[in-house]
Amino acid sequence: MRILWKWAKRIAIFFFAFSIFQVVLLKFVPVYFTPLMFIRSAQHLFVGEPTGWKHKWVSGDQISKYLPQAVTASEDNLFLEHIGFDFTQIEKARADAEAGKRARGASTISQQTAKNVFLWPGRSFIRKGFEAYYTLLIELIWGKERIMTVYLNSIEMGDGIYGAEAVAQAHFGKSAKKLTRKECALIAATLPNPIRFNSAHPSKYIVRRSHRIMALMPKVKSVDIRRDE
Repeated sequence: MRILWKWAKRIAIFFFAFSIFQVVLLKFVPVYFTPLMFIRSAQHLFVGEPTGWKHKWVSGDQISKYLPQAVTASEDNLFLEHIGFDFTQIEKARADAEAGKRARGASTISQQTAKNVFLWPGRSFIRKGFEAYYTLLIELIWGKERIMTVYLNSIEMGDGIYGAEAVAQAHFGKSAKKLTRKECALIAATLPNPIRFNSAHPSKYIVRRSHRIMALMPKVKSVDIRRDE
C-alpha cells in the first residue's frame, strides 16, 4: 500500500505540473490541433470516409468583431461575468432533467474551450471533473480574451471544419475578418450541432435561430479579442 500511495502521489504531482505547463504554453502558442480533430478523423477512417480536417489559426484581429458577439449571445451570454461556470443554467438543466424534459446544455464557452483543447468528448463524471479543473485553470491563467480567441479558432464549425477562418473560407468564400453580422449569426446558430446543421445552407430552423441571435447580439457584453496579441 505504501508503494501504491507513493506512485499515486507521483502521478498526481506530474499531472498537476503537466496541466499547468500545458495551459501556460497555450496562453502564448496557437492551438494547431485538438483531440477532437483526431477523434473525428479516426471515426471517418473507421467507416471508410476521407480523413483530415480544415483548420487555420488566426489572431483575434483577423476575426470579425461580430463573431464573439454572436457566440456569446448564442452560447453564453454571461461569459464576461462568470468565472467559468454558469450555476444558474446548471441548476435549470438539472431541474429539467429531473422533470423528464429534454436534456439541455449548460456548458459555458470556457468549459467548451477546456473540453475541446485538452480533453475528449463524453459525459462521464471523470471527464467532467477534468473539464472543471481545466476550466478553472484557463480562467485564471488565460483570461477572457484568450479563451474566446482559442474557442473561435478551435471549435467544430462543420463536418471536418474547425475554427472561424476555416468555416469562413469553406462556407462563405472569404476570410474570417470579413464575415458579416448575418453570417456570424448563422455560424453561431449551428454550434449546438455543427455536423447536422450547415451555416452555408441553413435550414428554416437555423435561419430563425440566427434571427434571434442577431436580436440578442447588441444586448450582450462581448469581449474584444483584438487585445489578445
